Amino acid sequence: MSTTRPIISVFNLSGEKCGETSLPSVMTAPIRSDLVQFVHTNMAKNARQAYAVSTKAGKQVTAESWGTGRAVARIPRVGGGGTSRSGQGAYGNMCRGGHMFAPTKTWRKWHRKINIPQKRYAVASAVAATAVPALVMARGHRIDNIPEIPLILESSLQATLKTSQAKTILKSLGAYEDVEKVVDSKKIRAGKGKMRNRRYVMRRGPLVIYKSNDGIERAFRNLPGVELCCVDRLNLLQLAPGGHMGRFCIWSQDAMEALDTIYGDAGKKIPAAPMTNADLARIINSDEIQSVVAPAKRGNKTYLRKKNPITSVKALEKLDPYAAAARKAATRAEEARAGNKAALLAAKRAAQKSKKQYKEQGKKFYEAASKQGDVCSSGFNVN
Repeated sequence: MSTTRPIISVFNLSGEKCGETSLPSVMTAPIRSDLVQFVHTNMAKNARQAYAVSTKAGKQVTAESWGTGRAVARIPRVGGGGTSRSGQGAYGNMCRGGHMFAPTKTWRKWHRKINIPQKRYAVASAVAATAVPALVMARGHRIDNIPEIPLILESSLQATLKTSQAKTILKSLGAYEDVEKVVDSKKIRAGKGKMRNRRYVMRRGPLVIYKSNDGIERAFRNLPGVELCCVDRLNLLQLAPGGHMGRFCIWSQDAMEALDTIYGDAGKKIPAAPMTNADLARIINSDEIQSVVAPAKRGNKTYLRKKNPITSVKALEKLDPYAAAARKAATRAEEARAGNKAALLAAKRAAQKSKKQYKEQGKKFYEAASKQGDVCSSGFNVN
């Protein structure tokens, strides 16, 4: 919700403060971005023109299916001969030269009805959003050198006749920077619209709102991005382009004062906010709420995970202490065997080493005994 300020400044055409006026009550309306987006989407549809493809498209050829039994699809085929077109599929959306799937019709539902209360609520929200500098800057407007938001000029603004005068007025207020932003943003449209007399696109600039047209329309209409609107005909499509609130608006004093007659007791109803304070965390944690709410519930009791007695000795001990003792004894014996393993290996290796030693002696004896010599070298005398 925009900040309520009972008094706002009025500036002359030279950018100097020349008076004050009261802030209209509609500027305190609740800001509903969801409602503005919804209404804008439906309002933008009401400017569409019907379009459709020709009812004859894709069917301007004589074709008939060949039926079954010829090992080809049953799609209608062009008759005749002597040309590559004969025998080709026709009519279907999968065929070359065929019609599209679900051809568009002119009797589509193009326009949308919008509830009048919703429309009025959205316009009031968009008007209130123009008084919030943060939302105006978030839309991309250059308002760094603007003296105040909302920007109100004296009623002589409505009698401006020349574009050169309008340009001087915007420069004196520091608002011409937003127009230069629009000029720099001009570029060629993406898509086929560039071939349909919609070649260029550009951003939106300031919106000048007046009470009576004494020449102001002719003065400002030729500035890029600048739009004009009468306060009696406020348009959501101009106040929130694209459904995004926070349009930079330049008001004449008469237009700003007319808002009190358009909205309020004598005019349209100003929407009321469902909540005066939207800070839910602060409301819930306040002493008034916490003193009457029920105390916080304790967390659910946590249970230990059930253990499997086949794998857990402790769980087995609760079920069968004797089986647990036997398993512990088996575990101890296994650990003891693991501890004695090194000694057993050492003894085996020592035994193998001693066997190798005797084996070496046996080899030497066998070699000595196996030597061939002259058996009868000393005759038959046996010593």
